Amino acid sequence: MKGKPVLRLRGNSPATVDEKGRLKLPSSFKAELESFAQGEGGGALKHYLTSLDGRSARLYPMPIWEAIEARLAALPSTSPAKRKFLETTAYFGSEVEPDAQGRFVIPPILREAAQLTGEVAVLGQMDHLALWNKAGFQRRLAAEPLGADDLAQLADLGI
Repeated sequence: MKGKPVLRLRGNSPATVDEKGRLKLPSSFKAELESFAQGEGGGALKHYLTSLDGRSARLYPMPIWEAIEARLAALPSTSPAKRKFLETTAYFGSEVEPDAQGRFVIPPILREAAQLTGEVAVLGQMDHLALWNKAGFQRRLAAEPLGADDLAQLADLGI
């Protein structure tokens, strides 16, 4: 019996956003997403592209995003956290589908806020991809390094 498909997006693949705002998915991530789509029933896999803060973007395969929405549906509509999350992800968000070359357009509002032009870092985050302006991400790594408190919290999880 076959189980639910598992998504394993790992590592960093530098990429470039072209002058039309298109990002070509790096081949390793494209292959993993296509494999996941086949396990979900085949066909073209739609994605939800959004941001939690406007500094970076997150690309979720639609089944992963829909699972997040299902968990959010359990919260009352009066939840401030739910409202803020939905407002932010809706403001920056849109459904996207890669073209035959594996490119998708980053909408202007998100592209401008996160400065997703030219060189970008595409980072595997297990079940989604994080998209960062390359220079901005390098600055963030220097300013917010993995510290002792982070390592202690991970150690508590056995990592």
